[in-house]
Amino acid sequence: MATKLYEITKSLVRTTLGQEKADLVLRNCLFVNVHTRELLEGVDVAVRFDRVVLVGDAGPCIGPDTVVHDVGGRYVVPGLLDPHVHIESSMVTVTQFARIVLPHGTTTCFIDPHEIGNVFGLDGVKLMIEESRELPLKIYVTYPSCVPAAPGFETAGASIGPREIAEAMQIPEVIALGEMMNFPGVLSCDSGVHGEIAETLKAGKLVEGHDTGLLGRELAAYASAGITATHESVRKIDALERLRNGMYVYLREGSAWLDIKDTIRAYTETGIDPRHICLCTDDREPASILRDGHMDNCVRRAIEEGVDPLTAVQMATINPAERYRLSYELGSIAPGRYADILVVSDLTRFRVEEVYAYGKLVAKEGRLIQQLPRYRYPERFTSSVRLKKTLTAEDFVVRYPRDRGEAVVRVIEAIEGKVLTRNTVQGLRVSDHNILPDPDRPVMKTAVIERHGLRGSMAVGFTSGFGFKEGAISSTVAHDSHNLLVLGLDERDMAVAANENARMGGGIVTVVNGEVKARVELQIAGLMSPEPAEEVAEKLSKTYELWEKMGCDWVSPFMTMSLLSLSVLPELRITDLGLLDTVNFRFVPLIVE
Repeated sequence: MATKLYEITKSLVRTTLGQEKADLVLRNCLFVNVHTRELLEGVDVAVRFDRVVLVGDAGPCIGPDTVVHDVGGRYVVPGLLDPHVHIESSMVTVTQFARIVLPHGTTTCFIDPHEIGNVFGLDGVKLMIEESRELPLKIYVTYPSCVPAAPGFETAGASIGPREIAEAMQIPEVIALGEMMNFPGVLSCDSGVHGEIAETLKAGKLVEGHDTGLLGRELAAYASAGITATHESVRKIDALERLRNGMYVYLREGSAWLDIKDTIRAYTETGIDPRHICLCTDDREPASILRDGHMDNCVRRAIEEGVDPLTAVQMATINPAERYRLSYELGSIAPGRYADILVVSDLTRFRVEEVYAYGKLVAKEGRLIQQLPRYRYPERFTSSVRLKKTLTAEDFVVRYPRDRGEAVVRVIEAIEGKVLTRNTVQGLRVSDHNILPDPDRPVMKTAVIERHGLRGSMAVGFTSGFGFKEGAISSTVAHDSHNLLVLGLDERDMAVAANENARMGGGIVTVVNGEVKARVELQIAGLMSPEPAEEVAEKLSKTYELWEKMGCDWVSPFMTMSLLSLSVLPELRITDLGLLDTVNFRFVPLIVE
């Protein structure tokens, strides 16, 4: 689909000079120049093959076969770039993801396929790359760096180290090493972590960051290892210090992590140069994309928080293109660049009306008009939930020496809309030597079961905060190793939810009183569905409606729930190997006494 610039330079020159004719000319544009941050009226944009050849007077480029479109004085903007996104979090395939984000103006994504990498390793990453190659949505890959996220503390379906990184860096679409979450390993000079960074740097590629709250000397040490960008800022000071240390900062607006409101203040309250500030989505569920948009929503949010519209557009176009050293190809409407072009009726409200990708009209008035190719997924990727045994209620019993009274236990406290948890201690009632959940507080039992067909390990603990008063939920979307996560107030319901999830090949299952009440089938790696995004969103909507009836009234509770097993985020998590204090990186006993 894409041309190589070196193959067509002569034809581009001849078209610009009027000796050959353009394939497409957009006339009467209110042109947004992101290089100079200015608006130019009455401009034409000429396209030959899939490249821009001229911005100016395109009259000499027009021939009898040229498609000419008068945009009527509307804004013409470069296609939007998402510098950090996990497609798996949308719960749909690359093809279905492209179908819903292209109408919102996203024409390029830098994906971190960390989730499928934890299940299938390099083979899973290659699957997503292969699927993307025939799509109008450009896909570049930041290759997963931490698989498993915390070695020795969890069981992943694959393992990625320096050898795998060196191999992956030879794939053309792989442009960087993905988010380096193991910042303790960076700071402690772990040989494996620094080996991965070394292989990336030797290949002449970039390293993406992910740290939680590093400042001062520790932040400088982290950056000195060659880590030049991060998406994990949640405060003004986080963003500001990273910018001052020469890093690119991606300000995140996902489904649950709504960080732009606070992090954009690093710019709006200081007036610093914003060219190292980018916008990103990180994780978005299909319903929020269909309802609110994708990168266009990030641009609107930045504008709402006081960013000038032209600067906000730069944050989603030329800035990420320059970060990835691709501004000669992407991020602007300029000669030689790919013709990824948006027609926008209102720059402040950022309403995308037409989308061109590779010089072809692919979406209009919020609807994809180009047919996307179908992709067939090999069977091994649709049968990835392999439990060692059928689970019973007894597997979820937490044994205690006394048969009654109260046990003092560590409880993971989840916080709505936050990636962090609190390490709390609470007393729970004991009955028949079993420590019980408490729907009144509410405290749920929480289990993680290894599901990759390896050791069959399992741990059970407790979580508070979601508000559920009944039932159980199971999910194979459980960052980062994506083992089987089960929460519940009844051990029998938990067993039913876990076994049903394994039977259907992965996804989300909700059970009340022993009966399956809702399913979201995610049979590709237990993470994604090949169904249209609207169907997945509808199933999720019904699931969330049921959860609300069960007592949970959080906005996007699933995003928070799926992080309960993420072994690199503070303060307390649970993996298949046990309860993990992620501040001190050590397993801790569930029972405090």
